[in-house]
Amino acid sequence: MVREKHRWIIPAVLGFVLLLSMMMAAGIGVIRIPMEVVVQSVGQKLGLFRDVEIAEYYQVTLWQLRIPRIVMSVLAGAALAICGGVFQSIFRNPVCDPYILGISSGASIGAAAAFILGWDAVVFGVTMPALVTALLTLLLILGIARFRGKHDTNTLLLIGIALNFLISALITLLVVMNQKEMHKIYFWTMGSLTHVSWIEIAWLVPVMVICIIILFYHSKAMNIMQVGVETAQTLGVNTERTTHVVLVTSSVLISVVVSFCGSIGFIGLIMPHVARLLVGSNNRRLFTYSLFFGAFFLLIADTLARTIAAPAELPVGSITALAGAPYFIYLVMRK
Repeated sequence: MVREKHRWIIPAVLGFVLLLSMMMAAGIGVIRIPMEVVVQSVGQKLGLFRDVEIAEYYQVTLWQLRIPRIVMSVLAGAALAICGGVFQSIFRNPVCDPYILGISSGASIGAAAAFILGWDAVVFGVTMPALVTALLTLLLILGIARFRGKHDTNTLLLIGIALNFLISALITLLVVMNQKEMHKIYFWTMGSLTHVSWIEIAWLVPVMVICIIILFYHSKAMNIMQVGVETAQTLGVNTERTTHVVLVTSSVLISVVVSFCGSIGFIGLIMPHVARLLVGSNNRRLFTYSLFFGAFFLLIADTLARTIAAPAELPVGSITALAGAPYFIYLVMRK
């Protein structure tokens, strides 16, 4: 367990190491960029090293290709990890991940339709349909639950799983009927950070900040809910409201991330477990460390995805699965 008096030191160290790792990752690729050049280039953007000359192709490689991708990998990894921690907490189920309600499948069917219609050549051509269908999936889940008159987590979970299978079947049919676009659809559903840009980062950051603030605000209520819904209600927690706010907030964040990056698996499943082993089940600490671990994990995975088979590129979801699945099996055997 992390000592109470040192609770702010380790996150600060993790933040510094994360920044250093991002700088190192920026130099790795088909074009090797020395670390001092990366530092100087970043310094120039911050108003430092104004007299230093940096080759134009270094600047283009860094600021148009690598750094946006690195920033997105850190943000997306952090977002998926904290949402995984939230879902595991609210459903009180250690095998829940951010995609358990079918949000990623909802985004995938929008992306598949965009590829088939040729919208992928347009700015936000895949992102916007994916985001819209992901949010529609969330609204459909909540609508069915409201129609049933039940808002408990088990009902939401079962509806989400059913819709997940249904949408996955529809995606399979679309792929079979449009085999020319099969490669694009498959690559996107496995997760990719290839085409991210500063515009998408500018969209994600405010959504992510607002959602994380809301989740941390409700972390105490979620802690109390771990002892049981009835006990939490006697202690003054509005369990139904908390459940809905937390699930909707997490699902919105997941929808935005998946619409930009595709379905990147295992981060939201594994990273909260790693954090829980180190800092316990207090959600405030769990969410904090999940953010860092998810960011590190996806940063490393994406760096490997774009360098292992260079100049070709692997889907980053395949890297996270290759690393995450064996570790999850280890966790199951260990506990």
